[in-house]
Amino acid sequence: MRNFSSCLSGILLAVLPFHAEVANASDQTKDDDRLRNCGTVLKEILDVPDNIPQDLLDKADCVVVFPSVLKAAFIVGGSYGRGAMSCRKGEDFRGPWGAPTMMALEGGSFGFQIGGQATDFVLLVMNESGARGILASKVKLGGDASVAAGPVGRDASADTDATLRSEILSYSRARGLFAGISLEGSTIRPDNGDNRRVYGKNIPARDIVLSGKVAVPPAAEQLISTLNAKTPRHKT
Repeated sequence: MRNFSSCLSGILLAVLPFHAEVANASDQTKDDDRLRNCGTVLKEILDVPDNIPQDLLDKADCVVVFPSVLKAAFIVGGSYGRGAMSCRKGEDFRGPWGAPTMMALEGGSFGFQIGGQATDFVLLVMNESGARGILASKVKLGGDASVAAGPVGRDASADTDATLRSEILSYSRARGLFAGISLEGSTIRPDNGDNRRVYGKNIPARDIVLSGKVAVPPAAEQLISTLNAKTPRHKT
């Protein structure tokens, strides 16, 4: 019996690292797919001029994309999604778009546009205070950072009180229907576990996004190139 236990322990010690390696590779593939999906969603949305007003996009310090967020069946009105955020590089958020930090969207009591359909979310972070708060820790929308449904349309006015006061403007797309949506009550935060897999080591989200020293992962090239093409310069 002792010999059998020793043999079994030896087999487990040999097999477990292999399974861990396979699981890590699978997670890495999911992270890469998520980054590619973020790029695809953002390009599709920004290619339609009647979606996000250009002047708001040009004033944004950061852009967050959550592709295919699903409502959690076990939490009434809740949700969980993963995506990525890129900011304009530099301490003043005025440079070209930097490498993305992976992000998580959690909780909230908002309703989805069409039943339980998967919904894409795009968030514009409109000022330095909002950007630094998100990069530092978990932020509750409507509490730690003000949020409002973003105006839609090429000629939509960006001068409403809600737009001028809000640190974050949020949009959603489900089944092709695009609209501003309030995400008040939800939280967003950097996903440090995903960042570790994407970049191969522990790097604070702030350093990833702002330092200019972190290379853009191949899977995120469309996301960053779309931002640089659609809004190359920050406008105050």
